[in-house]
Amino acid sequence: MLPLNQMGLPAIETTRLTLRPWSLDDIDAMHRVWTDPQVRRFLWDDEVISRQRAATTVESAVATASQTGIGFWCVLLKPNNPLAGFCGFRLIEGTADFELLYGLLPEFWGRGLASEACYAALDYAFKSGGLTRVYARADTPNQASVRVMERLGMRFERETRLASLPTLIYSVTAQDLLVP
Repeated sequence: MLPLNQMGLPAIETTRLTLRPWSLDDIDAMHRVWTDPQVRRFLWDDEVISRQRAATTVESAVATASQTGIGFWCVLLKPNNPLAGFCGFRLIEGTADFELLYGLLPEFWGRGLASEACYAALDYAFKSGGLTRVYARADTPNQASVRVMERLGMRFERETRLASLPTLIYSVTAQDLLVP
């Protein structure tokens, strides 16, 4: 079920972050994040994506967010708002289920920012009126991502293979969501 919000994504403020909905002006910034060697290792299975692929991804997500109220945010660190990364949601291929995705540039790792951003996004998704369960997937070696999911109250569901890689699947409901 899609959320009732048909007006696109709101900006979200947390103690340390501003989550700003993606716009078409974010293509180059997202391309820089996604091609960082440490970020792409798990998000793009170490593929160096083209700027065109980044553009297609952002354009599609912006259109979906404007229609459904579910999509992606740029994660900006207060007070000067440098881009730390992104977080948000997409439909899992071939299902009606939503997946939480997130990534931060390495200089922002280890400060709890991913947990803070993801909690804000999940809180929005559950309160928007449409999502009852959200999934997240991580390559088995990506234990930092697993720790973020567990801090949020996500529960391990199963291990599978995606693109021939061992992948862990977690999920969370509104009732299980924890403040990190």
